[in-house]
Amino acid sequence: MQVRFKAARIACASFIAPSLALAAACAASGAHAAAPTAYVTTENAGVGVIDLENLSLSKTWDVGKDGPRGLSLNKDGTRLYVANKGTSDLSEIDTSTGKAVRRVKIGKNPEFVRVFGNYAYVTYEPGESGGPPKPGEPGKDDDGASSPPAEIAIVDLKTLKVTHTVKSGHETEGVEFSPDGKLMLVTNEGDDTVSVYRVGTGKPVRTVKLAKGSRPRGIKVSPNGKQYVVTLENANKFVVLDGGSLKTVKTVDTKTGPYGVSFDPSGKRLLVAASRDKTLQVFDGATYEHMQDVPVGQRCWHFSFTPDGSKLLLACGRSNAVYVLDGSDYKEIKQIGDLPLAWGIVTYPASAGSIEGR
Repeated sequence: MQVRFKAARIACASFIAPSLALAAACAASGAHAAAPTAYVTTENAGVGVIDLENLSLSKTWDVGKDGPRGLSLNKDGTRLYVANKGTSDLSEIDTSTGKAVRRVKIGKNPEFVRVFGNYAYVTYEPGESGGPPKPGEPGKDDDGASSPPAEIAIVDLKTLKVTHTVKSGHETEGVEFSPDGKLMLVTNEGDDTVSVYRVGTGKPVRTVKLAKGSRPRGIKVSPNGKQYVVTLENANKFVVLDGGSLKTVKTVDTKTGPYGVSFDPSGKRLLVAASRDKTLQVFDGATYEHMQDVPVGQRCWHFSFTPDGSKLLLACGRSNAVYVLDGSDYKEIKQIGDLPLAWGIVTYPASAGSIEGR
């Protein structure tokens, strides 16, 4: 994939002088996003843009008081879609300028965004009024009726209009898709479930109940498509669900507060961000046996590999930084600061990570 992008960049550079028309076509095709780039949402300072060739913060897009959190890119990297807590909407940002070109109202507390096909799936929580309970405390929605359930807005990216809204469980978090692209699975912290829907229509298919008080957050399909891994933040575990029956086939202990989860680009390792323990944990991608613990920063919820897989980037909110680790032995390389309350991170070209998938 990188060879193709580099070739496109060289072609544009070679002919830009004699042909402005070709230069414009190259720009329209997404060549401006060819250089490997990471985008980081920060709840206090907009969107950070990281140049992955020199591992530095190249710029920050000031988005005012939007309070950006969830983020996802379109296929060619020309548009970044960001869920904004402060303005209760989804903004479409032109990655060549850093400017929001369109917005659509979502609802209170929009949080997680996944672009899939020609749609963006955005979770929001109309009844949410505060943070999650501490470990050992009862959930806010244990009575099942104390607040409205979370919802998922399905946004047509051509028109940037909400075509459907789907009622989910309470405090909907992670979003994942089945390998055949027909099903969407979401985790619901508040009522300890995983909800399954038809992609496109949002028609409910089934609900999977997990351990009471466990607060499922991250979810990721295995590279072979036969299993799903779900992190349980308050239980300090992750569960492995059968890809067909969605029955639990394995439960694995973790450090405290597991959230972000992803397989590495090879599929041989599973990584879990145990955010409350300030640890990145490494497990065997087939057996789920524990392999390694890596100390990282505070509140590292989400992470992504670089497109070539050589580095791992963790957005660590309470450390106000992105931690950069070697992608094979996970030794710390550097920290990229000036990213207050970093929330999530994705890259272009797309790479394996806790938000996007590959």
